[in-house]
Amino acid sequence: MSSKSALYIVTGSSKGIGEALVKKLLEEPNNRVIGMARSQMELFHPNFKFIQIDLSNFQEILEHIDDIFPEESFAKVVLVNNAGWIGEIVHLGNMTPVGIYKTFVLNTIAPTVLMNAFIKKYGNQMEVERLIVNISSGAAKKAIDGWACYSASKAAINMLSEAVAIEASLDNTGIRVFSVAPGVVDTDMQSEIRKAEVESFSSLLKFVGLKENQLLSTPDHAAKKLLELIQNPGNFEEVLQDVREF
Repeated sequence: MSSKSALYIVTGSSKGIGEALVKKLLEEPNNRVIGMARSQMELFHPNFKFIQIDLSNFQEILEHIDDIFPEESFAKVVLVNNAGWIGEIVHLGNMTPVGIYKTFVLNTIAPTVLMNAFIKKYGNQMEVERLIVNISSGAAKKAIDGWACYSASKAAINMLSEAVAIEASLDNTGIRVFSVAPGVVDTDMQSEIRKAEVESFSSLLKFVGLKENQLLSTPDHAAKKLLELIQNPGNFEEVLQDVREF
């Protein structure tokens, strides 16, 4: 692979937005893509490498760090922390300890560990364009019953992204960091949300209506918006972004 190639590392690559983004990235022959997901991904392309990994398992992340961030030289390196879980949609008091733990590990701790490894690996490579894109949620700015851990874990990603952007500026690394809300997208997560009980999630009927009235965005549309930001980061000043606003 030529040093003029770009490397894209995408978590949650087997479904939804992650899968759509991977396929769009592979349309460019100079792009190399590493995808990660718990479920197997049947995508065969000479520039694509798939790592089957459960990102809610902290030990698995550590075991794959060298595979996730290879030694080769690239002109551009982008980390997209897309994997996420809505968690158990119940009020606090009814959640399982394991459910609480896995929500925060997948939504907050795993992206943080990957960001840390990314900066450690590429922080001094000033000749390389480097970008971190964390997938957030509108729920990060709004408390929603039944989603306490999901909202809190995504709010943490927003603050983490803003803090890391400040650190990148102070350290003069040149790394750009964004936290992007993708809108309400028709993914497996939305299916999980619609299966909730109204007693545990008072907004259930609203989300059922979004599906019935065909008001959900598509993974392809969200991927196009993310690609716009990834390809033109200089057009975006703020760390926190929402695809519905550009």
